[in-house]
Amino acid sequence: MTFLVLLLALLVERFSRWRLRLQQDIFWLRLLDRVELDPDLAGDPRRALFRLVLLPVLVVGVLLALLSLPLYGWLALPLHLFVLIYSLGRGDVLTELRPFREAWRRGDSEAACLVAERDLAVEAEESLSLLRRVQGYLLWQAYQSFFAVIFWYALLGPVAALAYRLLALTGEHTTLPVLRERSVRLRHLFDWLPARALALSFALVGNFAAVFRVLLRYLSDREVPAAKLVIEAGRAANEGQEAEVLVGEAGLMTLDELWQLLVRAGMLWYVVLALAILFL
Repeated sequence: MTFLVLLLALLVERFSRWRLRLQQDIFWLRLLDRVELDPDLAGDPRRALFRLVLLPVLVVGVLLALLSLPLYGWLALPLHLFVLIYSLGRGDVLTELRPFREAWRRGDSEAACLVAERDLAVEAEESLSLLRRVQGYLLWQAYQSFFAVIFWYALLGPVAALAYRLLALTGEHTTLPVLRERSVRLRHLFDWLPARALALSFALVGNFAAVFRVLLRYLSDREVPAAKLVIEAGRAANEGQEAEVLVGEAGLMTLDELWQLLVRAGMLWYVVLALAILFL
């Protein structure tokens, strides 16, 4: 059932708008507001994270256990699919990049800087730096929105995927520094394994030697941020593209090539998972 759910989630994510309808965070955000207004919880990040992350995960786990008993567990399939789709990242990275692409294609560097700051929260003082930062944005968003969630769902099921997304939402939305620090630290632990798995995938579907050098540098480093590893590995997979400022279509081609790299890595993950289900 795991592979079927992953296929259905991929179809929903790519070819429908159901994901936007299912990813409604309003109830969780209200819970976050109540936690932040409670002085006892606001001063204790462990209890706050219990309310915000662990408690919803436990509720979902109990529901899944109950639905898995009759009909060989097929009643749990809709809940699996719902939880997985909810756990995917927010927004659509290709849609978010569209205004930047239009400005870059025109050669309007000032407009490209403005839309990158407005839509992507990416700032840079000159064109090469801006293009590199946008490339990094594409790689990181693809990882945290899709690859990390798929990894944990395939490995430990929907509760792990949901825990990852709730930790990410806590770090993004909380106004409490101590809670943000704790959630970011826990998410860093969640990111350690899938980030390296994606980097290895880049080596297999891209420039193996260049990515392998990045992996050797960071493989055992527990402190390196997942974003740094994913971005450097993704760029290394397309090594040699950024020796100079690539204006117009040439610059956009690097984004297209990175997207194709991500697509190939995703296909590799699905093939490996299918083989694991067939032979293990």
